[in-house]
Order: sequence, then C-alpha cells, then structure tokens
Amino acid sequence: MNKFPAWLNLLVLAIVAAGCLLALPNIYGSVEAVQLASNDGTEYEVSDIDRFVAVVEEAGVTPEAAYLQDGRVVMRFDGSIDQEQAGEQLKETFGRSVSVAPTLAPKLPEWIRALGLNPMSLGLDLRGGVYVLLEVDMASALATRMSGYEQDFDDRLRDARIRHRVDLEGDTITVRLTGPEDAAAAREVIERADPDVVVLDGPDGKSLLVRMSEAQIEERQNFAIEQNLTTLRNRVNQLGVAEPLVQRQGVDRIVVQLPGVQDPNQLDKILTATATLEFRLVDLSGDEPGSRRYPGRAGEESQVLKRKVIASGDQIIDARVGQDQGQPIVSITLDSAGGESMLETTMNNLKKPMSTVFIETEREEIERNGVTEYRTIKTEEIVNTATIQGVFKNRFQISGLTAFEAQDLALLLRAGALAAPVYKIDDRTIGPSLGQDNIDRGFNAIKIGFLAVIVFMAIYYRAFGLIANLALLSNLVFIVAMLSVLGASLTLPGIAGIVLTVGMAVDANVLIFERIREELSAGASPQTAINSGYEKALSSITDANVTTLIAAIVLFALGTGPIKGFAITLLLGIITSMFTAIVGTRAVVNLIFGGRKLQSLPV
Repeated sequence: MNKFPAWLNLLVLAIVAAGCLLALPNIYGSVEAVQLASNDGTEYEVSDIDRFVAVVEEAGVTPEAAYLQDGRVVMRFDGSIDQEQAGEQLKETFGRSVSVAPTLAPKLPEWIRALGLNPMSLGLDLRGGVYVLLEVDMASALATRMSGYEQDFDDRLRDARIRHRVDLEGDTITVRLTGPEDAAAAREVIERADPDVVVLDGPDGKSLLVRMSEAQIEERQNFAIEQNLTTLRNRVNQLGVAEPLVQRQGVDRIVVQLPGVQDPNQLDKILTATATLEFRLVDLSGDEPGSRRYPGRAGEESQVLKRKVIASGDQIIDARVGQDQGQPIVSITLDSAGGESMLETTMNNLKKPMSTVFIETEREEIERNGVTEYRTIKTEEIVNTATIQGVFKNRFQISGLTAFEAQDLALLLRAGALAAPVYKIDDRTIGPSLGQDNIDRGFNAIKIGFLAVIVFMAIYYRAFGLIANLALLSNLVFIVAMLSVLGASLTLPGIAGIVLTVGMAVDANVLIFERIREELSAGASPQTAINSGYEKALSSITDANVTTLIAAIVLFALGTGPIKGFAITLLLGIITSMFTAIVGTRAVVNLIFGGRKLQSLPV
C-alpha cells in the first residue's frame, strides 16, 4: 500500500528537475547592457559583433560579454559608467543608422544561453522605465472611414451611369440626384457596396443620406485600437527597446511601458507620429470632380491632384532608406492590393505626372476662456512629383526628403501606419532605484511569508510538515520556471499573487494531514490513514482550487495592467500547488513511509 510505480516516481523527479533547470537563469541577476538594433530593419549576424566591440573598445571600455539575440547585438558591462560611455561612443559612430538602447541584460553563462533559456522579465514597476498613456482619436478614425465611403460611392454611382453629386458633411454622406426616379437605383448601388450602412431618404425627395450603423461605428473603433496596437508594437520593436509592453486600456486608450528607458522625450515623436504617404495622379485639366490643390514643400510646386488615391501608407509593407545620385531616397514595397492599383495606374497613365503626398496629423493645445481645448491640425504636402516613365507594380522609390526625414519616414512606414492619430495624455519616468526598492520590499514579503509558513508547518506537523515545506519550495520554483518559459512579466501585483499562493499552497497539505490525523484517531492503521487522508481530502482540495482558478481566469480575461499581473501568478500558483500538494508530497510520503510496518506517524 502507498507505493507509486517506478515510472511515476521518475516522472515526478523529471518534472522537478525540469522546473529547476528552467528557473535556474533567474539566480544570476542582471547587469547594465547596451542593445543594438538596425534602424533599417535588417538583422545583424554574428560577424557584426566584432565590429561593434571594436568601436566600444576605442572608448577604453571592454564589454563583459557580447552576443547576438533575435537579430540584435547585446553587450554587457560591469557598471553603469561603462554602459554610458559605450552608448555614447556607439551613437557618435553610427548615428541614426543604429538604435542604441541602454538596458539590463541577464548575466547568464554561455551554456544557458545556448539552451535558449531566459529569466522571467520584470515589469515597469520593478525594473524602472517609461510609462506613456496614449489616447486614440476615434473621430478621425470614423472620418477616415467615411471619406473612403464617399470615394467608393462616387465611383460606383458613376460606373452605374447615375447622375449624382456626393458630399461628406460630418458623419453623414449626402448623395444628391437629379430626380426622385434615380433614388431607388442609387440606394441599390450603395447597399450593394456595403449592406450594413444606414441609408435614409433626404428631405427634398431627390437625395439620400448615408450614415454608419452603431455596429459599424463600434467595429471601426475596435479596428482603430487593434491596428494602432500592432503599429505601436512594431515601432517600439524598430527602436530596439527590450521587453516593451503595449496594451489597450479602456475604450480609446493605449498604455506603452518601456522598461529600462529613462527619457520619455525621445519616444514622443516615434509613438505619436502619424506620418504617412498617399500617391495621387496630377489633374492636368484642373477641373475633375473632387480634385484639389495641394501645397508643395522644399521647392516643390503646388499641384492640383485627383481625388482617387492610388496607394496609401497602410498598403506599404516595407520601406528602406538608400541613396540615388547622392540624394536620400526611400525604397517602397506595396502589398498585393496596392501593387495591383499601382500597376493599373502606370499602365494607363504613361508619361503623366504622379505626386507623393506627405501627410502628418498633430494636435494643438489652446486655452479658451480658461478651458483647455484641443485642435487637430492635418498637414498635407507634396514631397515629390515625377513623370511615369514605365510600368511598375509594387516596388519603386520616392525622393524629396532630407536624410533625417527619410530615416524617420522609412521607420514609420515599415512599422505600419496608424489607423487613427494618437495623442499623449500622460507620461511618467520610474527610476531604477524605485524599481529596486520595490523588488526588495516584494521579495522580503515573499521571504517572510515563506519562512513563517515553513516554521509553522515544521512545528505543527513535524516530519510531514517538512515534506509540505519541500513541496512549497518546489511550488515557488515552478512558478518562476513557468513565468520564464511563458515570457510573462513579474510585476508588484504579481509578487502579491505569489505571496497569496504561498499561503494557499499549504492549504491542500493541511487538509490532507488533518484527514490523516482523523483517520488515526478513529483507529485506522498508519498506512490506511495515509491512503484515506489523500483520497478523502482530494474532493475538498479540488473544489477549493477550481473556484479560485475560475476567479483567476476571469481576472486575467477582463482585467488590465496590475490586475492581469496578479491574475497570472495566482493562476500559475494554483496549477503548480495542485501538482506539488497532491502528487509531489504523495510521492515523497510513499518513498519514506510506503510499504513499511509503522506503529505511528510523525504528523
């Protein structure tokens, strides 16, 4: 009685050994480092490491280690002074072609890195860095969609040979017709284009009013948030910031957390920039419907451009900086839809001019009667006009930008266009000293709680209490291992979740040990008491943990920020404590007491 088969004992041992190996990287700590990423999106090779190390050594600094990680070069140093000197030397040497990001890197031995193991990451509240809260301009997102509808309906009605005029006013598109007899046909064309829009009869009987439905508005707002999340993540990755966090908060806000970064000003432009491009044909006649004049910049003349957009920034999948005859250029690659549109345009408009329009949206803060108001300013300028000399599809070049503008524009286009402008409404810098203080306090809480439980269990349950303490230690190792494997960040609320898990982890053992005591008091033999204690306590343990597990899942699914951090460690802690308390301690108890004739149990 009370014996596990050999394979099960070996399985438990293998799981414990794997947990210790996965948690091992966390014992080495972190040191100051510099992370280097190419601003043109290319990944570095191992051969590039020596080039960067040589530059750093020119400043009299020798990195403690240098290696390649995810296409970026990481150099570790023995202190913050060496890190700062190396960073300045690298920035001075490579300028804007290389993103130099000061960070903290784990001081791992080479063999651990070779296995692909990494420590768990620390959240902003523990590590320090920059916190930025952005607001998405939902009105602009809806206006952009309505503008697209305006052009689409105009083209479709023209193809259907229905005489009309389409005007966009606010959130309503007015389709003016020559007479009420065209209303039914026009309605059919519009509803065929998008059956979800709301189409109403105009007050004059010969016009239609088109609006987005409530479902479409909500869908468009969600799209704007999700697209902006993706774009901002790409932009942050292009900057080379280590372990960034970009997530939605509420209906129209996005939180960006950048651990290790100490200057929020350097991020303002790249996070909130809405720079994008549009390619339009020049209206040589100057009187086509919808055409309007765009100003030029840097020597470019103003031009009357057609309303139809051939391709736009959201169709650009790659953008690289280069030079042509000594002038900076941006090499553009379009997606399939943009490429097909460009191919059709160039085939039908050889020897005709096409302009590249640079578009940027900014928000200006003004004071009016003591109240702060915001005004959106949209700048549209022609940066380049060239004659179409040949047929091309999805690869071409644009010029007319300065070297810095070309570099920034390529980065923004490569990362993707924002679906709607974002504006910074809050930013905070958390110093690393505050982070270290939080770490010390949090881990002191874990140590005190852990030691208190260990002492209580050892005194109250004697040998069985020591077994429970071993399971409790294994439980902490498993939590750290799973956080490391999953890439989840440990936050201050996450530490609170671990402290709670420490207390909850022994609950299962308390139930089991008390049940064993009851069985012994009822006259059962020691072996029978052990078996009955584990079997009869199982249902109570399962019920208690499953209900807490459900609560943790709900917190993780619906919560944001600190709540998610708490839910993650609580969720992992429940799963690991179930294994260590039910399977782990049973395996140890069976090895020590199983199959023996016992007169009593030290419980």
